Amino acid sequence: MERNYKIPVHVSIIMDGNGRWAKERGRERFCGHAEGVESVRACTEEAVRKGVRYLSLFAFSEENWNRPRDEVSSLMELMVKAMVNELPTFLSNGIRFVVLGNRERLDGRLNSEIDECMRRTAACVNMTLVVFLSYSGRWDILQAAKRLALEAAADPSMVPKVKDMTIEDFSGYMSTAGIPDPDLIIRTSGELRISNYLLWQCAYSEMYFTDTLWPDFREGEFDAALAEYAKRDRRYGKVK
Repeated sequence: MERNYKIPVHVSIIMDGNGRWAKERGRERFCGHAEGVESVRACTEEAVRKGVRYLSLFAFSEENWNRPRDEVSSLMELMVKAMVNELPTFLSNGIRFVVLGNRERLDGRLNSEIDECMRRTAACVNMTLVVFLSYSGRWDILQAAKRLALEAAADPSMVPKVKDMTIEDFSGYMSTAGIPDPDLIIRTSGELRISNYLLWQCAYSEMYFTDTLWPDFREGEFDAALAEYAKRDRRYGKVK
């Protein structure tokens, strides 16, 4: 395992640019998504080599449900296929696989494959790969608030606890409970926004934006992001 510089515990990637990559080559958008799977594999294996403990990927947002039905259907089929194909790699590399998001909107077959992949990799300890599907930051905060409100309504004795609740306490209601907030968030394709992603969790994340389209983002680009992160001085509002 290489540790030539400061390694973030949790790296998160907003994978953007699949459609533009395909358009530049005169191909269907699905071809860009398929090539993007190769980037997922490359970055996941590189993250393990570098000693990253958590790698998370923004694969499909709640807003993405508004895309054409054929594209959404193709994406879901691609995700099922990718999970089945990558399971041996996860196991051989000791990668625990986790999916977070509004899974009620996913179809039964995809949810079944997710559950199987999560079950088979539950004991893996080298790295955790978190894939966000049907996810949005606002949804995450809302579902946390709803869970808390319902618990308090069912148990009035919780009211004093709610009044004294800390940020850490509330974080326990987020979908990412138990997963450290991302140290570094990477966004590909030149877009300079976070697009409703990990709004609660990214409060002190370092941001890294690159013009590289996701299908072209491989080991070298991933390492460049880690090298840039190592130069950052994270003060968390303090004076050093």
